[in-house]
Amino acid sequence: MPLVPNPLNIDLQLFADDDTGEKTEKATPRRREEARKKGNVFKSTDLNSAVIVLAGSLAIYFTFPNMLESIKEFTSLYILDRTLTDFSNDYIIYMLIEVCIVLAKVLFPVFLVTFVVALMIGYLQVGFIFSGEVLTPQLSRINPIEGFKRIFSKRALMELIKSLLKVIVTGYIVYSVMRKHFYIFPRFIDMELVATIKIMSSIVLEMALKVGIVFIIIGIIDYIFQWYEYEKSLKMSKYDIKQEYKQVEGDPLVKSRQRRIQREVAMQRMMAEVPKADVVITNPTHFAVVLKYEAAEMQAPVLVAKGQDFMALKIKEVASRHKVIIVENPLLARTLYYSLEIGDAVPEELYQAVAEVLAFVYKQKKVAL
Repeated sequence: MPLVPNPLNIDLQLFADDDTGEKTEKATPRRREEARKKGNVFKSTDLNSAVIVLAGSLAIYFTFPNMLESIKEFTSLYILDRTLTDFSNDYIIYMLIEVCIVLAKVLFPVFLVTFVVALMIGYLQVGFIFSGEVLTPQLSRINPIEGFKRIFSKRALMELIKSLLKVIVTGYIVYSVMRKHFYIFPRFIDMELVATIKIMSSIVLEMALKVGIVFIIIGIIDYIFQWYEYEKSLKMSKYDIKQEYKQVEGDPLVKSRQRRIQREVAMQRMMAEVPKADVVITNPTHFAVVLKYEAAEMQAPVLVAKGQDFMALKIKEVASRHKVIIVENPLLARTLYYSLEIGDAVPEELYQAVAEVLAFVYKQKKVAL
């Protein structure tokens, strides 16, 4: 079969329905909004965990002196003073309350910091979102085939690599920090308990900070990967975009037909005003404007119809059929056509020119009578 030439070099595939399902187009705002309503957003849980660990470690570091002092005072109180108190049920309850108060004073700052940081990092990643659709039971979640696909997917491989990397990095950091401070461990025998606790806390904090920083780096990489996977999952085919456009904007063919009907109705209304007009001013061939003036109701003549080329010809035909006077004034016809819309009154600067035309029209009508 011979090929049909395409002299305009137009990609005719743009006009074809692409229902192959190949997802090559970026997601539309509507698809993103629907995914968000369903709770389908991207975030990195590793980044959340890393930031929380780092924030918690810093909170412990800055509040540790107060922690140590509170525990020291509580221990001294019960070893030196409360040993003389009779051990009864009331005393047990009182002691339990005091223990809870001390724990609250010690742990509340750390819990508060980690809670606020967790909210902030979650909000920065996905914003405020609430969706109950993720809790809806789905058969695909218990489908063995889908389960195997998830186990051997790219995401699962990425999670395995991250887990191995975390274990290796954490092990290396713990080993390196312990090796760095190994010389001090034998000296704990001669140290006071408070000094030992301070040194051990500084060593643990060093480990936590280093692990937290490395985990944040891993979390940032994971965040980029999650973003890539999310964008890939939202991609659409050209057919999907066309279908969405039809749902949102309506079928283009239907809308085109509606616009055509609206134009026809507007043209019919405009043509219905021509027989009631006083004058038609023409170019004489390219433009035609129709003016109507009723002194008792209007402050100035009003443009009731206008047309160009074919429409101008139709206006003149209707005017001739209903014996509406046609006046040729090219400059005035073009000026009125471009400066006024249907229903607008003639501006003051054109009063003189229009008045001369209307005077001529009225004179012609008197002669005809």
